[in-house]
Amino acid sequence: MPVPRPLRPRPGNLRDVAEQIEEATGLRVQVLGGSLVTSPTPRGKHAGTIRRLRLRLQLEPTLRSRLGAYEVTSVGMPDDPDDYATPDLVVLPDRWDEDDAWLADPADAVLAVEVISQSEKARDISQKNDWYAVAGVVALLVIDPRHGTWALHTRPGGGAYQERSGGKYGEGIPLPEPLGLVVATDAFLRYGTGAVA
Repeated sequence: MPVPRPLRPRPGNLRDVAEQIEEATGLRVQVLGGSLVTSPTPRGKHAGTIRRLRLRLQLEPTLRSRLGAYEVTSVGMPDDPDDYATPDLVVLPDRWDEDDAWLADPADAVLAVEVISQSEKARDISQKNDWYAVAGVVALLVIDPRHGTWALHTRPGGGAYQERSGGKYGEGIPLPEPLGLVVATDAFLRYGTGAVA
């Protein structure tokens, strides 16, 4: 039986190449701005931050009706069949529960959440921020367990988010409408340490 030849990345088949890489390595692969971007499997504190945000810190229980918080859900770039991102958490209309599509429509994404990994580079972070703004995701929350900080990006337009607020663990995150709630951060963990006192 012949061994399949590996695909070469080129416009039009980046999604296929990303899927091959994921199958072969177990890495999470996204296509951002026509580039393949790989991420390691999240560590415990990375995954724990998402769990605490989703379950323990009010997000899931207090979401307005018809909204849900989803992990491992990819969001597509409008008008580009190759580009997609897979945020750590995304808030979408709960009709996503019954959708057979692989990619969520970014116009439906009320909030995307990215938890920074220990090895993430500044260039990777800004590239992701810009991608979400271009896609039109209403708000992007970036949580950084390396430094115990958060940044909320809102009002996408002109290829960037027009407003940014930030704070440290222990300070509440005021999420804009249609979420309209403040998320506590005092139970978030920093890499290499325990919970904030």
